[in-house]
Amino acid sequence: MECTGQNSSLGNHTALVEFILIGFSDVPHLQGFLLGVFLIIYAFILMGNSLIIMITKVDPSLQTPMYFFLRNFSLLEICYVSVTVPRLLTDLCRQYGNISLLACAIQMFFFLILVDTECFILTAMAYDRYVAICNPLLYPVIMNDRLCMQLAVVCWTTAIPIHTLFISMVFSSTFCGCNQLNHFFCDAPPVVQLICGDSFMVEMLLYMITALVASIPSFLIFGSYVKIVSTIVKLPSATGRAKAFSTCFSHFMVVALFFGSGIIVYFKSMTSHSTGVDKFLSLFYTVLIPMLNPIIYCLRNKDVKVALEKLLQKFICL
Repeated sequence: MECTGQNSSLGNHTALVEFILIGFSDVPHLQGFLLGVFLIIYAFILMGNSLIIMITKVDPSLQTPMYFFLRNFSLLEICYVSVTVPRLLTDLCRQYGNISLLACAIQMFFFLILVDTECFILTAMAYDRYVAICNPLLYPVIMNDRLCMQLAVVCWTTAIPIHTLFISMVFSSTFCGCNQLNHFFCDAPPVVQLICGDSFMVEMLLYMITALVASIPSFLIFGSYVKIVSTIVKLPSATGRAKAFSTCFSHFMVVALFFGSGIIVYFKSMTSHSTGVDKFLSLFYTVLIPMLNPIIYCLRNKDVKVALEKLLQKFICL
């Protein structure tokens, strides 16, 4: 059965008790292939980020604020993909995607919190690089263990009250009419579109949260990198400039990929009804970018590569 149009135009106001995630059921001949691909990607993300966490935890040379935040970021990536990908794999196996309102609310709640947390941690990492390059002599004093822990706590907890309010507003509303979500997980824009009656307040709250979470970290990160670049170009040594750029390049790539794709997809999906394209675009920032992050940080970071080589040598010698 296909659903088209808004709920109000369907004339069916029976309250819904579950949604149907269409996922990739519209390409049944690719179900097995997609299951294998996403399973491999998920395993790679888990192993890659777990390896980064282990290396940055046990290697004495990586006990710095920069790698403290990288360790938090890798843990976040594991949690982030685990909110959506296991459900996607299950739906690909069983060929249907029924999900209760409660399960949908829980998935959306954790997904939105982790998206915001990623924005905040990337901002904290940018601040760390700013202090390291622009104030190197004060770096050990400013980026002390206490401040790093405080920043981490703020990053992990700030989004919780915001999205508790938002999820409460969304799921205290009545859903009726079409119960199909043309998506592979319970993302906010397609769910909000299924609310019966006036959803103006919910939509405005979603716009405000998205705008604030996207704009404030983006502005802070951009400002940090303006200062960083202006400081680097003034360094007298070409070697020093190359090293400084190298330490920032990995983080900048991750920021550009995550913020760029996320902002495009989210604002596009909130300003137009889902056409199926949003679902495929969402794969980019929910699955593909988390897969690229361990590669970016391991291949572009000399310290991580050296620590990885030492760890592998220990295992080989055992």
